[in-house]
Amino acid sequence: MRILLCSLIALTLASCANVQVTKTSKGTYASTNPNFVEVLKTRPERSYEELGAVDAMGFGPSEIAKMHNGLRAKASTLGANAVIITDEGLINDGWAITRFASGVAIRYK
Repeated sequence: MRILLCSLIALTLASCANVQVTKTSKGTYASTNPNFVEVLKTRPERSYEELGAVDAMGFGPSEIAKMHNGLRAKASTLGANAVIITDEGLINDGWAITRFASGVAIRYK
């Protein structure tokens, strides 16, 4: 019974994970390959243009790579070369602990 309950909780958490993107730039670019979109913790030294905000939420505590891949996929639709993570962490809502991240999709000049 306990295994079934844990499985149901894990399934519920997995179904709640999502990534959203909000375009903030005026221009449009062709989509990039998500496999080549970098995930950065600091601003790069080279010049860039900010394309939009990306937010990921509802990922499991150990799903860092999955969350970063979601950020890459959404940022690539804007034509981004990288995502700069501006905030990242864990949230305990009393029922479960979930991972979140916010960042900025950028395109190198």
